[in-house]
Amino acid sequence: MDANIEIWIVLAGLCLMMGMLIADWLRPGFVLFSGVVLFMCTGILTPHEALAGFGNEGMITVALLFLVSEGVRRSDALGHLVKWLLPVRRDMTVRKGYLRILPTIVAVSAFLNNTPVVVVFIPIIKQWARRTGLAVRKFLIPLSYAAILGGMCTLIGTSTNLVVHGMMLDEGFAGFSMFELGKVGGCIAVVGLLYMILLGNRRLPDDSTLEEQPRAEESGREVEAVLGPRFPGINRTFAEFDFRSHYGAGIRSVRRGGEELPPESVIFRAGDTLVLETDGTFIDRWGDSRVFLMLSNGSEHRPACPRWKKWLALALLVVMIAGATFGSMPFMADLVPGMRLDMFFWVCVVAVLMACFGIFPAKKYTKFISWDILVTIASALAISRAMVNSGLADWIASGLSQLSSAASPWVVLAVLYITTNLITEFITNNAAAAFAFPVALSASAHLGVDPMPFFVAICIAASCSFSSPIGYQTNMIVQGIGNYRFRDFVRIGLPLNLIAFVVSMVLIPLFWPFEPLI
Repeated sequence: MDANIEIWIVLAGLCLMMGMLIADWLRPGFVLFSGVVLFMCTGILTPHEALAGFGNEGMITVALLFLVSEGVRRSDALGHLVKWLLPVRRDMTVRKGYLRILPTIVAVSAFLNNTPVVVVFIPIIKQWARRTGLAVRKFLIPLSYAAILGGMCTLIGTSTNLVVHGMMLDEGFAGFSMFELGKVGGCIAVVGLLYMILLGNRRLPDDSTLEEQPRAEESGREVEAVLGPRFPGINRTFAEFDFRSHYGAGIRSVRRGGEELPPESVIFRAGDTLVLETDGTFIDRWGDSRVFLMLSNGSEHRPACPRWKKWLALALLVVMIAGATFGSMPFMADLVPGMRLDMFFWVCVVAVLMACFGIFPAKKYTKFISWDILVTIASALAISRAMVNSGLADWIASGLSQLSSAASPWVVLAVLYITTNLITEFITNNAAAAFAFPVALSASAHLGVDPMPFFVAICIAASCSFSSPIGYQTNMIVQGIGNYRFRDFVRIGLPLNLIAFVVSMVLIPLFWPFEPLI
């Protein structure tokens, strides 16, 4: 097939996939997998290349980190931590609450999957805010943003970093060390925290439009449920899907995009928050189900976990972090020849040990893995290969290089960052990173410079989803619980996006200079 035709096929396929993702017609994993099938049918991808992403080290590491995060969540260590940080005092203010909780969320999210961290913290923070008389809506968006900021500080903080890391390994690069991205991500996190502490309170709405039902919640009969992608009624109407017969609970209302909708007029979407009338045992029966991203009835729900398991879960997490940090150092290669004691090695060991000690139920391990995210990652990696095979990545990189009169790497870095950031706000962070990677690789070859600054920019830009509730799952969760409108994310998130961009453009070339390729 003619090379120009292949470029247009891949470009058309990418545009079609982005349109479907923005319209939310299908789950991201299936949309991207359909694109892979298209490119395989046109000969742009071989079957081996189409399947290669499913064996990518970064993708498997993400899968195992879901299990580790579930183990830590079940230990209730996070619950104890946040309760210790948030005492009920009359002199408590929103700013004091930010100072107590947001830095901790950043630190925790640097090592655990963001979604379970946010899910654990939301009901505790809601209950604490109600007791102290503070507005709940002042805390939920900052909670999500702090989790995102923490994810940028380490290799395992977000799946995006692991995706880029895995692609780097496939291309023969060394990949990232555990804290390498923290050189920039940590600085963004500090500046971002200062921004939220100083200005966040003023830019967020109060609780005047958030209806609370403390009596119903205290009885345990009213439950807030955030629908996940596995909910079987997605894209079906209230009349088409009998919720009560499936789950034994009635729907009182549905919250979406800052509006409360009557159930009869709703077509269910992932991220919708349902207010349910239950019999008081709903959370016990459905707490482990991935049908719901979060369940809360306003009261404390502590997992039944022995004290020794809590300490063991934390100890194993520390072992994983320390092992991955020191295992990639040169002296370890001499100490243990023939073995790579990297992040992949340690997450495998810790996940198996957690299962053996019953920290998470091994028989249900498939429930704790977000398979759509894994299919999205694997398919995005194959699409990235299609962009290279067709010549599209090289064509785009050539255009980026010609964008500046002197082919300045700084201009290309800025354009690549902004493009990746825009894509991640409206589709998924992993897909945005995978689409941008081959362009970054080709652009560095055109400019004759080290590609590392571009790889770092992709990681940061794909994670900075602050201006939209669409691009990041934690944003979607807090939008429904807090009944936020799209403009609430824009008001507080757009300045944070600009802050991250400026800090990145200053620090990335400083830590990773545009050195000529040898």
